[in-house]
Amino acid sequence: MAKFEITTRKNGEIQFNLKAGNGEIILGSEGYKTKASCLNGVESVKKNSQEEKRFEIKEAQNGKFHFNLKATNGQVIGSSQMYASEASCKNGIASVMKNAPAAEIVDLTE
Repeated sequence: MAKFEITTRKNGEIQFNLKAGNGEIILGSEGYKTKASCLNGVESVKKNSQEEKRFEIKEAQNGKFHFNLKATNGQVIGSSQMYASEASCKNGIASVMKNAPAAEIVDLTE
Protein backbone atom coordinates (compact mmCIF):
# COMPACT_ATOMS: atom_id res chain seq x y z
CA MET A 1 0.00 0.00 0.00
CA ALA A 2 1.23 3.49 -0.82
CA LYS A 3 2.27 5.90 1.92
CA PHE A 4 3.49 9.41 2.53
CA GLU A 5 6.64 9.34 4.64
CA ILE A 6 7.36 12.52 6.59
CA THR A 7 11.06 12.96 7.39
CA THR A 8 13.48 15.62 8.58
CA ARG A 9 16.29 16.79 6.30
CA LYS A 10 19.80 17.41 7.57
CA ASN A 11 19.11 21.16 7.51
CA GLY A 12 16.09 20.70 9.80
CA GLU A 13 13.42 21.15 7.14
CA ILE A 14 10.52 18.69 6.97
CA GLN A 15 9.73 16.87 3.70
CA PHE A 16 7.46 14.14 2.41
CA ASN A 17 7.93 11.37 -0.10
CA LEU A 18 5.03 9.47 -1.63
CA LYS A 19 6.10 5.85 -1.90
CA ALA A 20 4.33 3.22 -3.99
CA GLY A 21 3.47 -0.18 -2.52
CA ASN A 22 6.87 -1.50 -3.70
CA GLY A 23 8.68 1.19 -1.67
CA GLU A 24 9.74 3.25 -4.70
CA ILE A 25 9.49 7.05 -4.31
CA ILE A 26 7.04 8.35 -6.91
CA LEU A 27 6.79 11.97 -5.69
CA GLY A 28 8.93 14.10 -3.41
CA SER A 29 8.33 17.50 -1.82
CA GLU A 30 10.27 20.64 -1.21
CA GLY A 31 11.57 21.33 2.29
CA TYR A 32 9.08 22.87 4.73
CA LYS A 33 9.87 24.89 7.85
CA THR A 34 7.13 23.23 9.94
CA LYS A 35 5.47 19.83 10.09
CA ALA A 36 2.06 21.53 9.78
CA SER A 37 2.99 23.07 6.42
CA CYS A 38 4.39 19.71 5.27
CA LEU A 39 1.09 18.02 6.17
CA ASN A 40 -0.76 20.75 4.25
CA GLY A 41 1.45 19.82 1.28
CA VAL A 42 0.42 16.17 1.63
CA GLU A 43 -3.26 17.15 1.64
CA SER A 44 -2.66 19.33 -1.42
CA VAL A 45 -1.10 16.35 -3.24
CA LYS A 46 -4.06 14.13 -2.32
CA LYS A 47 -6.47 16.72 -3.75
CA ASN A 48 -4.56 18.00 -6.79
CA SER A 49 -3.31 14.59 -7.93
CA GLN A 50 -6.81 13.77 -9.14
CA GLU A 51 -6.65 16.35 -11.93
CA GLU A 52 -4.42 15.39 -14.85
CA LYS A 53 -4.00 19.04 -15.85
CA ARG A 54 -2.12 19.65 -12.58
CA PHE A 55 0.79 17.50 -13.82
CA GLU A 56 3.50 19.07 -15.93
CA ILE A 57 5.91 16.81 -17.82
CA LYS A 58 9.37 18.23 -18.47
CA GLU A 59 12.32 16.96 -20.47
CA ALA A 60 15.75 17.48 -18.93
CA GLN A 61 18.82 18.45 -20.95
CA ASN A 62 20.03 14.84 -20.77
CA GLY A 63 16.87 13.64 -22.57
CA LYS A 64 15.25 12.14 -19.47
CA PHE A 65 11.75 13.07 -18.32
CA HIS A 66 10.27 14.12 -15.00
CA PHE A 67 7.07 15.73 -13.80
CA ASN A 68 5.86 18.32 -11.34
CA LEU A 69 2.50 18.35 -9.59
CA LYS A 70 1.18 21.88 -9.20
CA ALA A 71 -1.46 23.35 -6.91
CA THR A 72 -4.29 25.54 -8.21
CA ASN A 73 -2.08 28.61 -7.65
CA GLY A 74 0.62 27.16 -9.92
CA GLN A 75 3.05 26.38 -7.10
CA VAL A 76 4.93 23.07 -7.40
CA ILE A 77 3.91 20.75 -4.53
CA GLY A 78 5.79 17.66 -5.61
CA SER A 79 8.36 16.45 -8.14
CA SER A 80 9.19 13.05 -9.56
CA GLN A 81 12.40 11.22 -10.16
CA MET A 82 13.93 11.12 -13.64
CA TYR A 83 12.50 8.64 -16.15
CA ALA A 84 14.21 7.22 -19.24
CA SER A 85 11.16 7.80 -21.46
CA GLU A 86 8.08 9.98 -21.61
CA ALA A 87 5.94 6.81 -21.46
CA SER A 88 7.48 5.73 -18.14
CA CYS A 89 7.05 9.30 -16.86
CA LYS A 90 3.33 9.09 -17.70
CA ASN A 91 3.18 5.77 -15.83
CA GLY A 92 4.63 7.61 -12.81
CA ILE A 93 1.85 10.21 -13.05
CA ALA A 94 -0.75 7.44 -13.26
CA SER A 95 0.76 5.87 -10.13
CA VAL A 96 0.52 9.17 -8.19
CA MET A 97 -3.08 9.65 -9.36
CA LYS A 98 -3.96 6.11 -8.24
CA ASN A 99 -2.02 5.98 -4.96
CA ALA A 100 -2.04 9.48 -3.44
CA PRO A 101 -5.70 9.82 -2.32
CA ALA A 102 -5.74 6.76 -0.04
CA ALA A 103 -2.07 6.73 1.00
CA GLU A 104 -1.47 6.63 4.72
CA ILE A 105 0.77 9.21 6.38
CA VAL A 106 3.76 7.83 8.26
CA ASP A 107 5.58 10.35 10.45
CA LEU A 108 9.26 9.44 10.81
CA THR A 109 10.34 12.77 12.31
CA GLU A 110 10.17 11.71 15.96
